[in-house]
Amino acid sequence: MSHGVRVIRTDVSSGGASTSSSPPDSGRLDRAYARSCTATLKVVQMLLLLIAFICIRNSIWLDYSAYSYFEIVTMCDFVMILVFYIVYLFRVYRLLTCINWPLAEFLHYLIGTILLLIASFVAAAKSHNSGGLVAGATFGFLATFLCILSIWLSYKVSCVTQSTDQRGEFTLNPEKRRLMRAGWNSAPVVFKDLAPKNQGDG
Repeated sequence: MSHGVRVIRTDVSSGGASTSSSPPDSGRLDRAYARSCTATLKVVQMLLLLIAFICIRNSIWLDYSAYSYFEIVTMCDFVMILVFYIVYLFRVYRLLTCINWPLAEFLHYLIGTILLLIASFVAAAKSHNSGGLVAGATFGFLATFLCILSIWLSYKVSCVTQSTDQRGEFTLNPEKRRLMRAGWNSAPVVFKDLAPKNQGDG
């Protein structure tokens, strides 16, 4: 029985996660994100919020405070979703690394969805069967549903990524695991795993 040397090459980032080498992307526009389901969901949310705002704005208000609140909430949600869309589309997150963008987006959707749901209920209750007000509240509910879907998808992706990172860490040898937990930020490291070969190997 002979012993062979198996070489594992990996890049260890400061966050403690291993990354594989890939060719650099050309340009600042992320076309893959623009075609993704997440980006499409954001575009649909912005369209629904904009339609809801227009419906309320062009209707006769029967309660000023209720519909002014609805307008403020829909426009704030619209602007924030647009900001996150631009951040991911043009890879702004690579420049502003001091911000935890996934966490910021999750908190935005969580708070914005609650406020939008309240605004839609209030608008529906104060509509008094007015066509434009009912339509605005309806589009508000649709946008709320899509925002809830974004929260669920964000939570699901975060949980899957975290569990995958943990499983990958525990499958490493003790030396590599210690270096990754220490948060090495250096050039690619070469780990030699002195593992015995099978009985049939020469």
